[in-house]
Order: sequence, then C-alpha cells, then structure tokens
Amino acid sequence: MSDIVIISGSPSELSRSEKLLQYIGSTMRKEHYSVTFISIKDIPAEDLVQGNYESPVLQQITQHIQEASGVIVGSPVYKAAYSGVLKALFDLLPQDVLYDTYVLPIMTGGSPSHMLAMDYALKPLVSTMKGLPLKGLYYIDSQLDKHQENPIIDEEILDRTKKQLFYFLEKIGLKKSISNATIR
Repeated sequence: MSDIVIISGSPSELSRSEKLLQYIGSTMRKEHYSVTFISIKDIPAEDLVQGNYESPVLQQITQHIQEASGVIVGSPVYKAAYSGVLKALFDLLPQDVLYDTYVLPIMTGGSPSHMLAMDYALKPLVSTMKGLPLKGLYYIDSQLDKHQENPIIDEEILDRTKKQLFYFLEKIGLKKSISNATIR
C-alpha cells in the first residue's frame, strides 16, 4: 500500500505536467512517504480504447488507488478540460474508486484563462468518482521549466505548492511536514 498515488494524465513524452508530478512524487519520497506514480502512458492503449474493464493493469491501478491514503491527479489543459486519455482511464475505473479519499488536483495550462478547467472539469470528475477534491494547484507554462530537476521556477507558486502539499498531507492524516530544504 502506498501513502500517496499520483496519476499523470499527460500523453506527451516530455510534459510540464508529468515533470511537475514526478517532482512532487520525488519530494514526497524524500520525506519518507510511500508513493505510487501512475502515468497514462504506462497503460496499454488498447485497454483504454477498447474499454477493457478486465485489464490486469487497470485492476492493479484500482487497487493502488483504493488502498492509498490520498491521491494527486494532474493533467495539462486540453480544450478547456483534462486530457481525453485521463478521462478514458477514469471511465474504466469503478464509480466509487475515490470513495472518501482526499484528492489534490493539479493542472497546467498556457495562460490563466484556462484555470477554470480545474473547477469545471477536473474537480467534478473527482467528485463523480466519490472523491473529496481539495483546492488544487494550477500552473501557467511560464511558471515551469520541464528541463530542471525542480520544474517550479516561480517563487509565488512554489510557496503555494508547499502550502497545498502540507494541507493535503494534513487532510489525509500524514502530518509530517514538507521541509523547506526538500522543496526549493
């Protein structure tokens, strides 16, 4: 069982969203949390396209999610919503897979005008799956550099990230703090 499951909904090979989520996962591991990282790219495309509910990969993902203390789900904004492949994944998971689980939603987009995708698309998806969505974090592409170990290059969003991660850990009952030395 993992303390935290991180789900990346980015289909791109070199993605700001996925780099950010990987960084958050490595930060959590440095603080001695158990983290399972799930990338949409690791799921067989035929399982998603053909709606293979019996897929062993999807059954394992379901088990990871149901056993986690909390979930972080992230996606780039595509056409005012999360990625289609992320939706395909959630369409194949049990309706209550996130039952009573706190979820930290994270999205990246090209401009602040896409920020509403979190409130009008990703959070409702989490709620439909019976999860408890937290406020979440939205990053503008200019606040991230996917070529750096810590992709967050804007100090203000870095501070908000620390606060949201601490709040997320507090809500899921894992009260260890995220140290300033870890996220810098």
